Amino acid sequence: MNAHHQIAVVLHATDSITRAGVTAALRSRPEIRLVEPDEPAPVALVVLDRLDGEAQQLLRRLQAPGGAGIVLVAGDIADPELLNVVSSGVSAVIRRSDATPDTLVRLVKATAAGQGALPPDLLGRLLDRVSRLQRNVLNPNGWTMAGMSDRETEVLRLIADGFETREIAEKLCYSQRTVKSILHDITNRFQLRNRAHAVAFALREGLI
Repeated sequence: MNAHHQIAVVLHATDSITRAGVTAALRSRPEIRLVEPDEPAPVALVVLDRLDGEAQQLLRRLQAPGGAGIVLVAGDIADPELLNVVSSGVSAVIRRSDATPDTLVRLVKATAAGQGALPPDLLGRLLDRVSRLQRNVLNPNGWTMAGMSDRETEVLRLIADGFETREIAEKLCYSQRTVKSILHDITNRFQLRNRAHAVAFALREGLI
C-alpha cells in the first residue's frame, strides 16, 4: 500500500513500554503510518490505564474543533466517565484487554471515515444509564429534551444499534439519500463531528 493511501495516526500513550508495544504492533501494518505529535493526522490513538485528570486534559486538548478523530484504548471505564468521554467527541472506545492489532486498525479506519464504535456491552451500559435518567428524573418532572424530530431520533437510535445507512433506509422505508440528509441536518445543527458524536450527543441529552 503506498503512502498516499495510508492513514496517518498520532500515538499518545501513558508510558514508554505501552508506547513501544503499540508502535511495534502497528508499524508493520501497511494501512497505518505513525507520525509525530506535531504532524497533522486524521486519527489520534490514545492508550491509557485509567481516565484520571491528566488523561482527561489530554483528551480535551485533542478534541479541539477540526482536530483528529480519537480512538481511546483504556483499562477500565466507569459509566459516568464513559458518558463524558463519548459525548465530548471520542469516536471509538475499546478496552486494553480487547485491543488486538487487527481491532485497532479496524477502529482507526472507522474513525478516519467519520464513523465510531463502542463495544456492545459499553453501549448497552450507556443506553441503560440514559434511559434511567429519563425514567427517574425527566419524566416524573414532566421534562422532555426538545430539539430533535421523531424521525431524527429514530435514525440515531438505529445508528446506536449498529445499523448501516442502507439498513436504516430499508427499516424506515426511506431512501438512503433521505437517511444521509437527516444525519447531515443533525450534525450541522448541533455542530457534531460524525455519527458516533451525534449518537453520544443524543444519548447525553436524553433524546434517544
